[in-house]
Amino acid sequence: MAAAILLIVSAAMNWKFGYTLGKSEFESQLYGGASAAADCFKALLPFFIFAALRNRSYSQALGGALLFVVCFSYSLSSSLGFAALNRADTTSQRVLKVETHADLRSDLERARTALTALPEHRPSGTVAGEIEAFKQNGRWLSSGECANATATKSMTYCESYFKLKAELAVAEQADKLDAKVTQLRTELGDLTSEAATKASDPQSQMLAGLTGYKTEDVQTALTVLIALLVELGASLGFYTAFSYWRIFDVKGLPVSEPVRVAMPVPAFAPAQRLPALAFEEDIDLKPAQPKTDAELYFDERVGRENGSSVTALALYDDYCQWCEAKGKQPLGLPIFTRRFSDLGVQKAKVAGRIRYMDVRLLFSTNDDDGLRELSAVS
Repeated sequence: MAAAILLIVSAAMNWKFGYTLGKSEFESQLYGGASAAADCFKALLPFFIFAALRNRSYSQALGGALLFVVCFSYSLSSSLGFAALNRADTTSQRVLKVETHADLRSDLERARTALTALPEHRPSGTVAGEIEAFKQNGRWLSSGECANATATKSMTYCESYFKLKAELAVAEQADKLDAKVTQLRTELGDLTSEAATKASDPQSQMLAGLTGYKTEDVQTALTVLIALLVELGASLGFYTAFSYWRIFDVKGLPVSEPVRVAMPVPAFAPAQRLPALAFEEDIDLKPAQPKTDAELYFDERVGRENGSSVTALALYDDYCQWCEAKGKQPLGLPIFTRRFSDLGVQKAKVAGRIRYMDVRLLFSTNDDDGLRELSAVS
């Protein structure tokens, strides 16, 4: 599942990178699809490469390796670009949040300072009510709404009126500052906790402080690390996972021996000889089938011996040499393993290796090594 997730992520990165190469929507889809397909093909290539090496098809292995290098390089470049762009976007957004947070904090402090510096005043509603009451006085009209106050009482009246007007202005200014403080607090509360940090990239700065490298170098190293994580996981994840599965370990079933019936000649008729078929012969109702390559190889190169054993890989290597000498095309390892197990040879896992028991190679020293190893384990 982990390998599949990494492959999906890598394919998505490649698709996005290929999509940006097209001039039109159709071309973008073509480039994106080809990039994603190449990324998926990259995950299958290790299986073909190592299978070709096992079968000694070195030209196929070389071609697969070259294709793997091309696909891996393309995927790595797209992953590097994607990771670098994503880190740059994330860092710039964090910088913007930090600057916005700092600006809001400065505005809030200025608003609070201005609010504190205002002279003492009553609420604006109270002051506005007193001003309306002042306007009901007869001196309001006699003084031309305090624009032409000549009498002493009118001047005193208008002086009180203008004091109320000044207090009202202060109260209205205080109301505006209160509203601004409330708005700034709300905006600060909407920002995430990351905005309160001064570092635009805390991870890189922390690693730079621990290692002594520059922050830019650490950011580059992290970008390369992420790209390698995705690409190596997508390229070799499936091969690494499947290499531990015993998918080719098929237990062989013993093949029953043909029935042999002895037909003795009657003692009372010595002169009459029965045909050769009257003696010990195989009675097999099935028509004779030609032997398979696995059976021929077993007859020529493998002998049964109690207590002996040979590893599965050594046996397959000897089989490939036999096919090369006979001019035959060797079977693949899974097919050969299944057919050889059908001959009734038992398998066991000894010291972490699959071994065929009670058999030995007639023309190889590998089985002697196997005997010594098996004896040491015993």
